[in-house]
Amino acid sequence: MKKILLLFLFVTFSISAQKVDLSYYLPQNTTYNKNIPTPKSVIGHEVGEWHITHDKLVEYMKVLAASSDRISIENRGKTYEDRPLLLLTITAPENHKNINKIKQEHIDATNDSSIDVSKNPIVVYQGFSIHGNEASGSNAALAVAYYLAAAENIKDLLKNTVILFDPSFNPDGLQRFAYWANTNRSKNINPDPNDREYTEIWPRGRTNHYQFDMNRDWLPVQLPESKARIASFHKWLPNILTDHHEMGSNSSFFFQPGIPSRTNPLTPQMNQDLTKEIATYHAKALDKIGSLYYSEESFDDFYYGKGSTFPDINGSIGILFEQASSRGHAQETTNGILTFPFTIRNQFTAALSTLEAAKSMRVKILKYQQDFYKESRNTGVKQAIVFGDEKDAAKSFHLAEVLKRHQVKMYDVKSDFTKNGKNFKKGYSYVVPMNQKNQRLVKAMFDVRTKFKDSLFYDVSAWTFNHAFGVDYAENISLSKAGDEITELKLNAGTISFKSDYGYLMPWNEYYAPKALNTILQKGIRAKVSMKNFKNGGASYEYGTVFIPVQNQKLDASELYQFLQKIAEESNLKIAAVNTGLNEGIDLGSNNFKPITIPKVAMLVGNGIAGNDSGEIWHLFDQRFDMNITRLDMSYFTRINLQKYTHIIIPSSSIEKSAINKLKTWVKNGGVLVGYKNTAKWLASNKMVNLQFEKAKIDSIKNVSFENKSLQFGAQYIGGAIFEADLDRSHPISFGYKNDKIALFRNSTLFIKADKNSYNNPIQYTSNPLLSGYISKENAKVIKNTVPFKVQRMGRGRVIVFTDNTNFRAFWFGTNKLLMNAVFFGDKM
Repeated sequence: MKKILLLFLFVTFSISAQKVDLSYYLPQNTTYNKNIPTPKSVIGHEVGEWHITHDKLVEYMKVLAASSDRISIENRGKTYEDRPLLLLTITAPENHKNINKIKQEHIDATNDSSIDVSKNPIVVYQGFSIHGNEASGSNAALAVAYYLAAAENIKDLLKNTVILFDPSFNPDGLQRFAYWANTNRSKNINPDPNDREYTEIWPRGRTNHYQFDMNRDWLPVQLPESKARIASFHKWLPNILTDHHEMGSNSSFFFQPGIPSRTNPLTPQMNQDLTKEIATYHAKALDKIGSLYYSEESFDDFYYGKGSTFPDINGSIGILFEQASSRGHAQETTNGILTFPFTIRNQFTAALSTLEAAKSMRVKILKYQQDFYKESRNTGVKQAIVFGDEKDAAKSFHLAEVLKRHQVKMYDVKSDFTKNGKNFKKGYSYVVPMNQKNQRLVKAMFDVRTKFKDSLFYDVSAWTFNHAFGVDYAENISLSKAGDEITELKLNAGTISFKSDYGYLMPWNEYYAPKALNTILQKGIRAKVSMKNFKNGGASYEYGTVFIPVQNQKLDASELYQFLQKIAEESNLKIAAVNTGLNEGIDLGSNNFKPITIPKVAMLVGNGIAGNDSGEIWHLFDQRFDMNITRLDMSYFTRINLQKYTHIIIPSSSIEKSAINKLKTWVKNGGVLVGYKNTAKWLASNKMVNLQFEKAKIDSIKNVSFENKSLQFGAQYIGGAIFEADLDRSHPISFGYKNDKIALFRNSTLFIKADKNSYNNPIQYTSNPLLSGYISKENAKVIKNTVPFKVQRMGRGRVIVFTDNTNFRAFWFGTNKLLMNAVFFGDKM
């Protein structure tokens, strides 16, 4: 009998799943403009029948904009895969005629608290599916956009609201996932979770082209998709921003507020109060359609790099929606069969309840934003912060770029000065006054925090930008140190001093030195690296300086000069020509200048490899340094010849033992293997490197209830914090760093014991290493004086391990050079 009933349910489901039409999503008792095309009339199928591909989504949005005087559309740029980044502006036709005036008045009200906002429209930014495989959001965007264009009874809403509508935060990921779900869809939809449809292949559709989680990039703004939406955000300063996501299939529907104790202390309490009031509108709407939901039990508002939290430090209200995911077209769950159309309807309902809340709470929310910026201006001190690196203009420039994208006012340094033993040089440093409109945002960027109300974090607990970018930093700087305001950021021009018949010296300090060196080597030009400090012609040169001799090259002296001149310009470097090899210290003909070989780098990818970590490395090579990196998939790794590769990088992984013998032979023959995070344990267990680990410890807490058991264990994890380490600058891993300390990001509890010989510990955590973020009391004791880096010989090769990611989320410029040092100088360690 049970089998018959189950079969009946499946058959009933299979028939009903194909009968869903647009009316399933739309509110009842509403008339629609027949001149507005429905999604099906353009894309060829009903919403939720198939997963929308990005090209069809774009097609419908363009047709909708052309058909409705309520909608205008713009393309703000392209993804890495050349897909458009669309934004629709949806409002009443009369508002469109004055849209620039409305926008200016909205911004003016944030600058002048005396302006009456009671007649102003509220601005709502609605964004969908920043994780491409959380697809119900972008599929719901089809129905929401149609409703806003065609519904006849929402004229009052549109008159009082400007909707910035972003139908796909992540076009590349959405396309990747739609392809997977659609190509694995059966005619008779099979809800068995074990079916191939519900398990994507690596790297899955969550991320963008380079496998970045773009819902971590709202504050750092390193990716093209982020740059487009942040420009739109600051152009309008929306009052509410919604971020539509998905979660595990056995859940229901979540809307914010999140867990109250996990709200960032820089977020005003009124923000959370308004979020909670808005939540009553979601509850009412979901009650009406009988959908289960919850709030305040999970997720948080701590890291400002997330879409639902970033608005909170900008006078706006960010709202996260999380819908239980069907991960395909239908799936068995503990709550019954979860259909794709059902997930879309909940997202649609929440999008409309947001607009209903915005309409009803309009004046209150507009006034809140106005008060937010009034308080920001009133609490800003008449002092400044300064950041820079006297030997690396590019790193400083890229941090300044982030601030500029967030419309933070910055000034050049009027003249060189020293603060706290650090030199801040004109052209290499930036002054940021703290008596400006966005000073709260600046505080959030450079925030240092080591004490917390809660010990659990949905994401990182620290992101302090001066540490991330590896720049010198000082606070409480007099505004008299500021020179001209920077209206247009420019990287320092690259130069070469003169044409030499002897040689050229290229310091390794600048961020783009690896890009230049790779181009030089790929041209077949011989280059050497200095293993010691020296002086030439009165100028000082440090460890890692690259020497390019003129004689015995494939280019003659004039051709070499012209080639290096182009290199200097393209990489924004200063290359010094020299007339003599006689130095103070080692001479240019010394054996302490070691020849640099052309790297041929490969990286393992595929099942068992951390997608984010490998994507970040790929992005670093491809986008930052214009270097090829061959990605070797684990599905065929054991079948290929490794002989052509000088370096193999293994991101954090749990790979099969079948690869070990192949790797051992390759390393013994001279290869350099670089392993990250969990790979270090794998290499140690397979006797490729001799490491001794310190065991992570659990805080002793008495009388923990059953309810809080999971919280106790969760509090032992390092979700993302920043730690200080000592640098031995004479070691090749440290080449290019001017300070004897470095800030390292860490999100693991992998602790390696230091070697008894100090020269084998070129990077070592200090005795009090925590700079910013959370670590449990016991693990804070364990991490002291451990090492995050190890290198050991194996035959003619080297095995190098890092306990943590040196390329985190593309904004940890400060530690990118560690990997480049392993690539160019690993054989010299």
